[in-house]
Amino acid sequence: MSTSTVTATTAAERELRVAEAIHSGEMEGLQVDPATRADAQEYVAGRISSDELVERARARYGLG
Repeated sequence: MSTSTVTATTAAERELRVAEAIHSGEMEGLQVDPATRADAQEYVAGRISSDELVERARARYGLG
C-alpha cells in the first residue's frame, strides 16, 4: 500500500505551481539547477510536501 505525502492539491495543480515558479525565476534571469528540478518533480508526484520542497531549497543554498 502506498501513501502520498501531499493530499491537499492534485498533481496537476502542483505541476502548474512548479511551472509558474520556474517561469517567474526565468523571467528574472535565474536558472533552476537539476537538483532543484528533481526536488520539484518529487513535489509534483506528491512524494514531498511544499514545506519539504522549500526546506530542501533553503538548505541547498545555505538559507536554512
